[in-house]
Amino acid sequence: MKKSVLTRYRVMAYVTGVLLVLLVLGMIGKYVLDLDGAADFTRVVSVAHGWLYVVYLVFAFDLGSKAKWPVPKLLWVLLAGTVPTAAFFVERKVSRELESKVTEDAGAVAKA
Repeated sequence: MKKSVLTRYRVMAYVTGVLLVLLVLGMIGKYVLDLDGAADFTRVVSVAHGWLYVVYLVFAFDLGSKAKWPVPKLLWVLLAGTVPTAAFFVERKVSRELESKVTEDAGAVAKA
């Protein structure tokens, strides 16, 4: 597996995770603290998170299919972008798991 497949998944996992945390903070500001401007902030962040989550889904699915994950694992990774902070933990676990596969493939190409 190419390293770029893992890298683009990692980038989108962090982007999705950060936007989701910002969205939660915006919702708290809007509904709990009644802050001025929180409604506009929440609207912008929610749209950005929604569109970028779709990109995250595509990259995560691509990674999962190349890593030959079972369906339950793939679903957990896909849903991680909907639970605040889950994307960070799932990304770290996936990266550690696949790091050796990426390195082995690069080493195999170098020997050939």
